[in-house]
Amino acid sequence: MQNYINKVLSGEYVTCKATLNAVKRHQKDLERANDGTSPYEFDQELANRAVKFIEMLPDPKGGTHKLAGFQKFIIENIYGWVEKKDHGRRRFHKVFVSMARKQGKTLLISGIILYEFLFAKDPARSRQIFCTANDKEQAKIAFEMARKQLDQLRAKFPDIKKSTKKIRELLINLDDDSYVRPLSRDTGAIDGFEPYLGVLDEYGASKTNEMMELLVSGQGQLHNPLIVIISTANFNMNAPMYTVEYPRAKKILSGEITDDQYFAFIAEQESIEEIEDPKNWTKSNPLLVIPEVKKDYAPYLKKRWDVAKQTGEKNEVLVKNFNMWRQAEENSYLDIEKWEETMVETKPDIHGKPVWIGVDVGKVSDLFAISWLVPIEGKWYADSYSFVGTKYGLDAKIKKDRMNYRDLAEKGQCEITKLESGVIDNERVFDWLESFIEQNDLDVKGIMYDPYQYGQLLTLIEKRHPEWDQVQVRQGTMTLSAPTKEFRDGVINGNIIHSDSFILKTAVTNAVLMTDNNGVRINKNKYSNKIDPVDALLDAYAICFTENIDNYLNDDYVMSDEFGF
Repeated sequence: MQNYINKVLSGEYVTCKATLNAVKRHQKDLERANDGTSPYEFDQELANRAVKFIEMLPDPKGGTHKLAGFQKFIIENIYGWVEKKDHGRRRFHKVFVSMARKQGKTLLISGIILYEFLFAKDPARSRQIFCTANDKEQAKIAFEMARKQLDQLRAKFPDIKKSTKKIRELLINLDDDSYVRPLSRDTGAIDGFEPYLGVLDEYGASKTNEMMELLVSGQGQLHNPLIVIISTANFNMNAPMYTVEYPRAKKILSGEITDDQYFAFIAEQESIEEIEDPKNWTKSNPLLVIPEVKKDYAPYLKKRWDVAKQTGEKNEVLVKNFNMWRQAEENSYLDIEKWEETMVETKPDIHGKPVWIGVDVGKVSDLFAISWLVPIEGKWYADSYSFVGTKYGLDAKIKKDRMNYRDLAEKGQCEITKLESGVIDNERVFDWLESFIEQNDLDVKGIMYDPYQYGQLLTLIEKRHPEWDQVQVRQGTMTLSAPTKEFRDGVINGNIIHSDSFILKTAVTNAVLMTDNNGVRINKNKYSNKIDPVDALLDAYAICFTENIDNYLNDDYVMSDEFGF
């Protein structure tokens, strides 16, 4: 492993930032262990045992495996880091590994499952090991990996054959009553459910976090549990891997947040442009540093990428072969990496600034979005706030929209209705809008709205703030085509910036381009997905995008002493 670490740190191995951060984190943790500031330490002997076992696993196709440097790094971290006071207690209880396909995930999964199945000691008996997924067929894939490896071990070692057996979809350790089985939503209830190890294979394809929650909730009474997520990226940008685990793993690796019991290793391409240079492919395909692998696999990748560019169908190759999260539709409104490139870490000061506000009124039981644009140093700053209805239950809405509105409300990105009926309170929306404008002393240039169900708010504003100009924006391609294209270009060119609003980001992710004879406008990629915040934003942009933002003069400046000859 140390050889791999040295080559990553020296730059001999070309890696993405997340991989480099994982290596640096390990080095820093070693320093903390040595100077006594960490409750954990690295046991090289334990790490070597796990590596040795996995490397001696027979390959069903013949021969044995030799772990690559990055694979040793993953396995040695999982099994080498332990509590100082008790080397029988593991440090990492959750493992997140993401890389392109054909990078040895099968070997890692089956190795971890069988090592825990055959040799783990806490608990000494009745260890429950589950290969999980949201559907049974996907769950059986990881199980079959382990089953085939165990069959090879049973054929080679009489003691293992004597102490283990397979009964339908169950691997049993006869010595200590431990077992391995697939688990999915349709498996049914399991008596005494206490998952010592849960492996989530291809978690990127899971539509909900139901299996994750089931595993975590069942591990409460265990001392040494483990959850392992091993997956390539996916097309579903609303998947819990992308919305929860992936950003959390990135923040842990960057040091933005601390979780000493979470191990993460991410190998990914960081832009489409860098794929043009094959030297960068090791960022997402770390096996390519091995000459024998590179000889056969690099030409395959080149062919895949060349054909994808010729046909225009790049997304599948970017996701599967270069481990980049991408929207499923080739006609997605905005590439998510372009949106993320223009995110600002700190919200700019908008006090006293001119503002263009867009409003999109959903169903009273659904979502009400207010978005706004403010000129900041020659760029448009975009932000948004939403109001959430709960008519059919908040939990049902969270599950349906795949957004944790409770958490988002705590972060100040939305507000959940307090009405017993569960519908959105228009008067509360008005109160929030009035407070937002007054607290920031905003110069309201207009409130742009889609007339659908806007009547009640229109009346409230007319009565209490007639000075706020309300502008109806016709919902059609003749009106929205130009601002829709201009807004996208503004993001791509870096002329539109925005805060880290998860709801707005999700809306951008869900939006696709719809074309007719009059031009383009956005639509949602699936019926249940939300695009209300970006709809509101484009309503505002439809009016303000013609402003000369490079030389914008507000009314206060025009009337000040600084203005004039």
